[in-house]
Amino acid sequence: MQVKIHWIIDGMADMDVDKPEDAEAKVEEMLKQVLADNPDLINVLGARAIQGKAYLPGSEDDIGDTTPDV
Repeated sequence: MQVKIHWIIDGMADMDVDKPEDAEAKVEEMLKQVLADNPDLINVLGARAIQGKAYLPGSEDDIGDTTPDV
């Protein structure tokens, strides 16, 4: 029997960089290397996209916190 599996990898990295774009570039470089070193992620597991967005720490860190920022 052939079945389809939709999978998601969710992660959060903390990096000490000068600006958010530097963190995004560093993570992108690392993930490209992981994909290059592990072709089965694409060829067998069907990885199609990896995305992320850097932001400064704050209320976004705790989605359970509904207290408004003052």
